[in-house]
Amino acid sequence: METRKVQRLGPSTLAMTLPAEWVRSHEVAKGDEVSLRTGNSGTLTVMTDSVNEEDTEAIVHAEGLDADATERAIVAQYVLGRRVIRVTSDNGVLDSDIINAVYRAENKLMGLGVIEETPESMAIRCSVDAEDFRLDNLLQRLESTGNTMRGEAIKALAHGNPDLAERALNRERQANKIFVLMLRLIFTAHQNPNLAPAIGLESDFPLIGYRAIAKNLELVADKAEDIAEIVLDTGKTVLEIDQQTIRRIRDFADEVDELSSLTIDSVVERNYDLTVESRDKYYALQDREIEILKDLPEMSNYKLLKAREVLVSLRQTAEYSMRNSEIAANLALNTDSEYITIK
Repeated sequence: METRKVQRLGPSTLAMTLPAEWVRSHEVAKGDEVSLRTGNSGTLTVMTDSVNEEDTEAIVHAEGLDADATERAIVAQYVLGRRVIRVTSDNGVLDSDIINAVYRAENKLMGLGVIEETPESMAIRCSVDAEDFRLDNLLQRLESTGNTMRGEAIKALAHGNPDLAERALNRERQANKIFVLMLRLIFTAHQNPNLAPAIGLESDFPLIGYRAIAKNLELVADKAEDIAEIVLDTGKTVLEIDQQTIRRIRDFADEVDELSSLTIDSVVERNYDLTVESRDKYYALQDREIEILKDLPEMSNYKLLKAREVLVSLRQTAEYSMRNSEIAANLALNTDSEYITIK
């Protein structure tokens, strides 16, 4: 860690020098303006004007990449906050599989659209502005989408309805769009902490926690997708489970829904009491998977395995919710409250 001595320039003015290496790397000269941002725990951040300007363009050189790698590169640049992403080939025209990869990425990402296309290059532009969204709202949307997917998948399981399972799978695309959009906002606010208030945060302190919560919610949607795929694997055949057991599975899913919603409420409200309540709910569900498995009727090994996979997905969803509750507790206890005094 480098230190600087504070000097007095006048009766009420204190100053310190900027590190020479930092000045050179950011091309700061006499007369330039920099932005100052105060943070928690006595921090002071110095930012050049370039930090406040969004990187406008990134170029993906597709001649060294296959279609999947090109698509991943586009997603990465989207997450990193680029406004325009250009895909080029220095070897000549773009291959058809690269062009298809660009359009696949366009369909996967919110606010992205092709604005220019030539034989040698394609440009896609993101119309999303950080100020258009609040992270808390996106968390709630992602959590709600996962709950809806899970409800449709469990109902499809109970009735052997592949159409409902397909509906749940289609929602997974929307869940992924919300998740990647959240990553874009989080990375953008990390690069420019001044944007934190624009996305609904008092400071950039919660960003790491929100990144973990968003990933957990994306995994929750994946678990609902797993249940839907089990239904499609078995076709229209109900897994030979009696109606009482089906009701227990649906009750299990309903309780997991309540736990999931409660943990996100505790994040948004910074409410430690809700984290305690969610922890109690989680411990009440810990043995539910084993209890239902013990009471399953006789069935083939294949169908028994599928039934167990459904229960495992519900249990893992509860575990992801518990992880979110732990993060929510950390966020809630970071300020003075009836439980904590910070000096």
